[in-house]
Amino acid sequence: MSFSLSAPPVDHAAALAGGDLPFGLQSVCRTLADANATLERFAWLGDHLAIAEWTRITDESETVYEQPGHHTLSCYLDGGYRTERERVPRYGAPSLLCALPGDHESRWWVRGEMHFIHLYFLPEHFTQRAIRELDREPRELKLADRTYFEDARVAALLRSLALDGWDDADERLRVNETAHEVLSLLLRGQSTTRTDASFRGGLAPAVRRRVRDYIDTYLAQPLTLGELADVAALSEYHFSRMFRLSFGRAPHAWVAEQRLARARELLRTTSLPLAQIAADCGYANAGHFSHRFRDAHGTTPNTYRRAMQGR
Repeated sequence: MSFSLSAPPVDHAAALAGGDLPFGLQSVCRTLADANATLERFAWLGDHLAIAEWTRITDESETVYEQPGHHTLSCYLDGGYRTERERVPRYGAPSLLCALPGDHESRWWVRGEMHFIHLYFLPEHFTQRAIRELDREPRELKLADRTYFEDARVAALLRSLALDGWDDADERLRVNETAHEVLSLLLRGQSTTRTDASFRGGLAPAVRRRVRDYIDTYLAQPLTLGELADVAALSEYHFSRMFRLSFGRAPHAWVAEQRLARARELLRTTSLPLAQIAADCGYANAGHFSHRFRDAHGTTPNTYRRAMQGR
């Protein structure tokens, strides 16, 4: 994942006006703004994640979402007792959750006061974690469309985000980590198998696991496409194509992400010097590691370590 944690803050007025924002976020902001909702604060968290806190007061109004193009996870922080979704026989309440896929359409009737938090994320970045966390291919899964479901752990994490600061880099690093934990829980609890597409090609499950485990084992080494193709017993050309189908990205991109993921874990959980972490994760030296880490996360390894270990 390579979206910078230090992306410039989004101007609230531009968001509400439906400005030029990535992955169709303007549709959510415009819809809520047109319904007289107040955007209290907004932040890009890196890794194509964004978070927003909203309040809304209305006697009664109708809100319609039409295929926003990105996923939304919503948690009611307060109120919402008389808010309902068409054809869903239940009202909202604090700590209830809604998972709204990017291709969903819904109609809502909102009454009274409500305070809620939204986590926005891309479909492909939601399912990418399926390879490692569920031993499933990303293309097989999608976010379920769920209204007013209960998950105590997810709700607690989202409520904690509403109490956190989002302004400085260290705060956004911590919020980013929590958001990833939320997405992992959401993947396990609220994903469903796609039935709207046929899946052809890709690596056989046993081969996919063998390649994944080989990368994990030899991540400190300079892995090559030919080496990985040999593990799968395929030509480099066919392996590259099949890998992309199964993993959702090119081999070099997957390896780069695994190096960064291992580096983040070591920075969070150990006091190893940067040179040792660089070597353990397959970087040429500490300088190369720091450069790659900053490119991916918009901050230095030492800054990340201080933020994470100071939680």
